[in-house]
Amino acid sequence: MQQTEINAMRSLGADLRALRKARGLTLAALAEMLGRSVGWLSQVERDLSEPSISDLRQVAEVLGVPMSLLFGHASAPAEEQGYVVRAGARRPMGSGEEGLIEELLSPDLTDDFEVIHSTFRPRSKMQRPAQRPTQEVGYILSGRLDLSIGARKFTVGPGDSFRFRGEPYGWANPYDIPCVAIWVIAPPVY
Repeated sequence: MQQTEINAMRSLGADLRALRKARGLTLAALAEMLGRSVGWLSQVERDLSEPSISDLRQVAEVLGVPMSLLFGHASAPAEEQGYVVRAGARRPMGSGEEGLIEELLSPDLTDDFEVIHSTFRPRSKMQRPAQRPTQEVGYILSGRLDLSIGARKFTVGPGDSFRFRGEPYGWANPYDIPCVAIWVIAPPVY
């Protein structure tokens, strides 16, 4: 195995551990959900075992992340991994089904937070409000976005920022241009 592949797997193991912990799952609980042994999962998280594509597909499904999130590690040169994310090498996040395109700006998911580049397509809308045990801050780079945070409603535009902490939230871009935002989420949820 080449050094780049070894570094990619190390990032993968650390990301899997971070995703599992962010969901409040123990090794035993996730292993049971995957139909695998605790030992196997522990080895994957410690980069001692390489999961198959089928294993990764199942892990992504159980953790609710896109498969693409688990493959973005090898695109960076070894000396940049964990430090630099190039514009053309961001890992896609989420499904994009509601008109939201997300890319991971953080090098990996091992920090206490993650940074996301979010593009809300024109005339797009979140179908159902969400609520998760996180603290989130957003900063609007361009366009406008309608937000609901709890029972409050806001319209934010370029230079505006916002925060919510565990409250139900929703968004809509009923406008004719995309809205681009930087989103910081703690702890990481992707």
